[in-house]
Amino acid sequence: MTNTSNRRILTFPAIHPCDTVSPAALLHAVIGLCHNITAHRFDDFPIHRRRARETLRQVGAILEFLEDVRDRGAILPSSVTVSFSELHVTLQKIRHLLHDCARPGARLWVLMLSDWVSCEFQVLVRSIATVLDVLPLETIDAAPEVKEVIRLVRRQAWKVAMGTDPADHRAVRSVWSILNQFKNGVAPARSNLKRVLEHLHIRSWTDCHEEVAFLEEEIFASSDDDEIALLASLMGFMVYCRVVLFDSMDGKRSHDHKDGNLQPQVIEHLRREDLRCPISLELMTDPVTVATGQTYDRASIVRWFKAGYLTCPVTGESLDSTELVPNSVIRKLVVQFCHQNNVSITEPNINQKRDLSKTASPFTPAGAGAIRMVAAFLVVKLSNGTSQEKYKATYEIRKLSKSNVFNRACLVEAGLIPWLLHLLSSITDPSIQEHAVGGLLNLAKHPDGRKAIFETGGLILVVDVIKMGFKIEAKQNAAAILFYLSSVEEYRIEIGDIPEAIPTLVELLRDGMYRGKKNALVALFGLLLYHGNHPKVWEAGAIPVLTNLLSSEMEDLVIDSTAVLEKIAEGKEGTSAILRYDVIPHVVEVLQSTTSRSGRESCVSILLSLCNNGGPKVVSILEKMPSLMPSLYSLVIEGSPIAGKKTRSLLNHIHSFQEQGYPAIFTQPVQNPVVHSQ
Repeated sequence: MTNTSNRRILTFPAIHPCDTVSPAALLHAVIGLCHNITAHRFDDFPIHRRRARETLRQVGAILEFLEDVRDRGAILPSSVTVSFSELHVTLQKIRHLLHDCARPGARLWVLMLSDWVSCEFQVLVRSIATVLDVLPLETIDAAPEVKEVIRLVRRQAWKVAMGTDPADHRAVRSVWSILNQFKNGVAPARSNLKRVLEHLHIRSWTDCHEEVAFLEEEIFASSDDDEIALLASLMGFMVYCRVVLFDSMDGKRSHDHKDGNLQPQVIEHLRREDLRCPISLELMTDPVTVATGQTYDRASIVRWFKAGYLTCPVTGESLDSTELVPNSVIRKLVVQFCHQNNVSITEPNINQKRDLSKTASPFTPAGAGAIRMVAAFLVVKLSNGTSQEKYKATYEIRKLSKSNVFNRACLVEAGLIPWLLHLLSSITDPSIQEHAVGGLLNLAKHPDGRKAIFETGGLILVVDVIKMGFKIEAKQNAAAILFYLSSVEEYRIEIGDIPEAIPTLVELLRDGMYRGKKNALVALFGLLLYHGNHPKVWEAGAIPVLTNLLSSEMEDLVIDSTAVLEKIAEGKEGTSAILRYDVIPHVVEVLQSTTSRSGRESCVSILLSLCNNGGPKVVSILEKMPSLMPSLYSLVIEGSPIAGKKTRSLLNHIHSFQEQGYPAIFTQPVQNPVVHSQ
């Protein structure tokens, strides 16, 4: 069986019936496909309308014939098996093609491939004619008038011409003309843009956004340079339309949390059972929805299909399609439920993460020209716009800079960062502040963006948001901005010199939600790369907070906490600060329990630094922990070369203390110990 769950648009995988299938089963399956196809309405097709209408008419006639055969209940001759099998395959392909032509979000792409799509319609209609040619019509029990309809369909299928609609052809020419204007730096007339969008039935910000999202996904999925170039040009076209033509996002702020967290009250009433896959009974880390509307974890339902079952496991209904639709709402619910309830969650499909390096350079002059015009337009809206225009502009900036490196460069180059920073202190709208911070976070990932934030005096403004931001998400993202800025030595020094910066991060580390704690940890780690910030970190009370996090059920927070403690323990003053608290037993416990290689290595580094800087007092504590030794021996064998070297040094301290007395080990060179098997 062919798995179509990851079918790319305008590809037509089909399931071939097995050789032993009965004519009656084939009849039932073909009728199901016909019903699925004829469920489309003519209005579903803003483009390729005439071809879609002709195809639907032919499939409708075939459906009438097949239902008449089924209703008569006569036994079908085995000679129909070949015809019905080929019809089954052809109808699957027609279903895919019609679905793609009617698909919201893909209309511009399908329009620009009109000639190719026309050829596919022609091929599939000819396939219907071929099937009907070999169908043993005289041996099938059906009404004479219905048989005559089938003969008529067969003749017409051979004669019908499937050329590109003239209206589609004109729209394609208009798009190419507009792309040429973008290439030459000329802003296209709004009337020309609106005419193209109206032809495609794209009539709202949301419609435009769906087109942009689809084109972006296709860019990351494609490996063909010519295809990527066209996709990128069209995405620039649609981004320009979304930003410039639509003054509001469908008149409401329904997109505020589309890429962020769901409301806490939604999570509050959820039970773990609500988020389990009906098949595996495990939390759905990659939820997908099948044709019946039921949701399953992708791995489980794919195994179900591969086992030969073409039914919905919950409802028992037969499935005409094995296509799987990602359920992003359930995915977000699972993630937030896990974070709020300290449940570990595995990220799915880690190998399918996007390669953002693909977006570092402009794909085409047309796409680049469109984005540069968009950036200039957004600067005007941020500087002189109304509150609603500023809200929309900040949201657009956040969207554009999220996963496209070239977009970030254009937005920084246009001078947007000073205006975004200005909004942090001057605006009273929480949503505007949230999106301004989100946009700054994305732009801080670009070297020129970090430079602009620093040189515009944005450090204090970002710290103020962490301390007094309107929304939790704004505070969390502001902390992440400091992390990116701390990658530059000059900036991490300046951040440390702001009196409130490090104490504010420690406060977020102590009181924040999961994402806030995570971002505070990485920001503190970045700041600790400058030794002068070390005293400021422990004086702000970071060590007891980090110690508490070592007992967290969220392993990534535990591992990040050990990394921060490792940096603090490097100096003697840091060691003294750590030894004021009961940190060592917690570090040893993490070393024994964690499966993270980096976490175990950080624990050994902490203990070694404490021994080197803290002397026999620390070694005597470790010597009294016999359960520590097996973990150290294991790391000597399984750890990296550097980790193995540090572990041997730590073992040397402990063995020398046991065998010679502690004064010797601090006056004699460290020797590699002989590790005895247990």
